Amino acid sequence: MSGASDKWSDLAQRIGSGAAMVVGGMLGVWAGGHVFHVMVALICGLMIWELVRMLNPSEPGVAVQLGALSGAATLLAIYLPLGFALPVLLAPALVGFGQLSAFRTIFMIFTVMVMLAGFGMMSVRDDMGIVWMLWLVLVVVATDVVGYFAGRFIGGPKFWPKVSPKKTWAGTGFGWIGAALVGAVFMTQTGAGPQLIGVSVAISMASQMGDIAESAIKRRVGVKDSSSLIPGHGGLLDRFDGMLGAAVFLLIIGSFVGPAPLG
Repeated sequence: MSGASDKWSDLAQRIGSGAAMVVGGMLGVWAGGHVFHVMVALICGLMIWELVRMLNPSEPGVAVQLGALSGAATLLAIYLPLGFALPVLLAPALVGFGQLSAFRTIFMIFTVMVMLAGFGMMSVRDDMGIVWMLWLVLVVVATDVVGYFAGRFIGGPKFWPKVSPKKTWAGTGFGWIGAALVGAVFMTQTGAGPQLIGVSVAISMASQMGDIAESAIKRRVGVKDSSSLIPGHGGLLDRFDGMLGAAVFLLIIGSFVGPAPLG
């Protein structure tokens, strides 16, 4: 009995914090423009702060500096032409590479991912509109929520127990199904073709890759959560790792799927 209760011990806290994040996030998405840009830049800056604290806990001052630099660079980049935005987005990764005393390569790669993801989310909202921003968010949320409950109800073989001991193949597969259902709903409501379902599943897979990458970093440095900013969820990196993978993937394939995903 205690094993079952332990499995769900964090559920109430997760739901409360998750609801607050959803409300805040949806308000930001609805507002768009400068409000959404500032929100995304703040999240990116805090994620880099968390990353540096994990990789180099003895350098809290550097964590603050690189977090502030990354947030400012994210915000500046969205207002620049693309050719000027790209070096601004990459600059924090190189600055941090020269400042940190350990795990420099991990920092550089993951920082580029965070910066591109932030830029990608702002671009989706600015260029594709609120509908497709909501689609992206809901695909990632469905992947996480459906996977969470399926993994705990069904259990079964672990996906990668050495890195993510709670993630199961059942949760992973049902996450794809949840994403496919989101794609199907948006297909009927937007007039997009059936390939949107496949794109949604691919976005789901990319979000899971982001989750796995962040879990691997935590395992490498020996921490459970990226921080304690969000009760029941850990840090922003713990909560938005899936969105990182999804947003970067959508940014990469944007030239193939068009201004709206197969719309």
